[in-house]
Amino acid sequence: MRKKMNAWKIAFLVLVGILVGSGIFLTTRVLSTRETNLPPSSETTIPEGSPVLTMNMDKKKLNTVMEYFLTEYQKDSDIKYEFYLENQALLKGQFSLLGADINFYLYFDPYVMDNGNVQLRARDLSIGTLNLPVSEVMSMIVRSYKFPDWVEVSPKDQTIELKLDQFKMKNGMFIKADHIDLVGDDIQFGLYLPQSDE
Repeated sequence: MRKKMNAWKIAFLVLVGILVGSGIFLTTRVLSTRETNLPPSSETTIPEGSPVLTMNMDKKKLNTVMEYFLTEYQKDSDIKYEFYLENQALLKGQFSLLGADINFYLYFDPYVMDNGNVQLRARDLSIGTLNLPVSEVMSMIVRSYKFPDWVEVSPKDQTIELKLDQFKMKNGMFIKADHIDLVGDDIQFGLYLPQSDE
């Protein structure tokens, strides 16, 4: 009978020891710091002027984004235009000349500017058999169409500037163009945090 009690006592003490040991082990594991060599939070922030995200797109994806944006922007407008990318940037639309509706296709070469904006330089114009100067057609486009505030059309220079630094998202983030190669189908933009007002 005495030997039986000791066996139960030993089993009970072993069980209590296992439970206490497991509790101590789990407590130290939960409360100990895993990474001791992490840099301070100030060192992990992205320096001002650096993109938080770099986006690589092809023409098909960017055309989808632009089509969505233009559809929303021109929702309440009677006069519509299209802008999309092929091996050149193409502005397609219609204007009235002497009471007739004229379809036009204006081709541009895109260039990334130092400030991350995009300049489109007019290269070619297609309006059937009419022979009109590009600057004159661009003047008609300015009179006929409503463009966003961050799009500047200059008929005299035959350029359109996409002022991406003025195109802010609702949360203040903005984009800059890094690289545009339409023939190679390689388009890169950087997404930036709102600039601090210091």
